[in-house]
Amino acid sequence: MSTTTFPPYDPLTWKQADVDVHVATRDGEYAGFVEFDGSAHLVRDERGADLGSFDDLDDAFRALEQARESERHGFLQSLPRMLRRRPRRARA
Repeated sequence: MSTTTFPPYDPLTWKQADVDVHVATRDGEYAGFVEFDGSAHLVRDERGADLGSFDDLDDAFRALEQARESERHGFLQSLPRMLRRRPRRARA
């Protein structure tokens, strides 16, 4: 019996674009950004949707990663059950 494995989800890569702006990419594609407005770190996803404000930069980074994970999980749950199953090998 064999099992099918899926590649791990690629993490975000962060680059500091300015003193108060950090930009996230995943596989070379834009994934969102964090901007410091003087009092809090504001997070926006790749579509510009506001994901909240955070006192700590690391919390802001995690918020974008978690939003992406929950979006991915929600997408899988919205698929018909037949398509959510792992592919199985044909028997001879």
